[in-house]
Amino acid sequence: MAGAAIELSGVGKRYGALEALAGVSLSIETGAFTALVGGSGSGKTTLLKTINRLVTPDAGEVRVLGQDVATAPPHVLRRKVGYVFQEIGLFPHLTVAENIAITPRLLGWEKKRIDGRVANLLGLVDLPLAVAGRKPDALSGGQRQRVGVARALAAEPKLVLMDEPFGALDPLTRDALGSDYRALHEQLGLTTVMVTHDMGEAVLLADRIVVLRDGRVVADGTPAALLAGTEDEGVRALLDSPRRQAERLQAKLAGEARAAP
Repeated sequence: MAGAAIELSGVGKRYGALEALAGVSLSIETGAFTALVGGSGSGKTTLLKTINRLVTPDAGEVRVLGQDVATAPPHVLRRKVGYVFQEIGLFPHLTVAENIAITPRLLGWEKKRIDGRVANLLGLVDLPLAVAGRKPDALSGGQRQRVGVARALAAEPKLVLMDEPFGALDPLTRDALGSDYRALHEQLGLTTVMVTHDMGEAVLLADRIVVLRDGRVVADGTPAALLAGTEDEGVRALLDSPRRQAERLQAKLAGEARAAP
């Protein structure tokens, strides 16, 4: 790792009486895979969106790749940052290739370079080249989300933001795509920040977990360090939830096996 890719200093955001972010300071190292977790309304999605100026803070400073985001035109900043979200947001009237090529076209890439990038990305996200000419409604949910990942990577960003990217997928597809994205993160040397409600996903994919509550960071560290060291009962319960769920599942299956004739 070489320095911070993202630096937030005293970032605050209010929506009327609601304090969504309360003076958050956070530094994310280049090359890290960081998960933002917490209950509904904890501020994690608002925090994520301050990084690419989808949300403008009321206070504090956000620096991305060394630049204060308040001084960068939003469209210029967003072309440097990949963004993947649960709703995917593919344009239904465009083909897969055209969806992936949107940002490179805006950046003025030549057609040959764009075509090569589309073909390369389809391979990286494990989709056949044959889907390039199809419309999104001809694809499965998992395939559309893979296209969403490819589109986020199209302009060769080094920073990718993900907001519940796999939440709408079935468990098998979610697990496979999560593992495939983690491999891409390593292969391409990305810095990834992911919002997720799934603690199992956070523990399996992320190097670092940042726990938010009421717009504040209440825990920050590796999954193992947080489990071993936190004294906050709410944080411990959150981090321990995958183990408790696995134990309940194992007990239920064992009980059904004993009851079977």
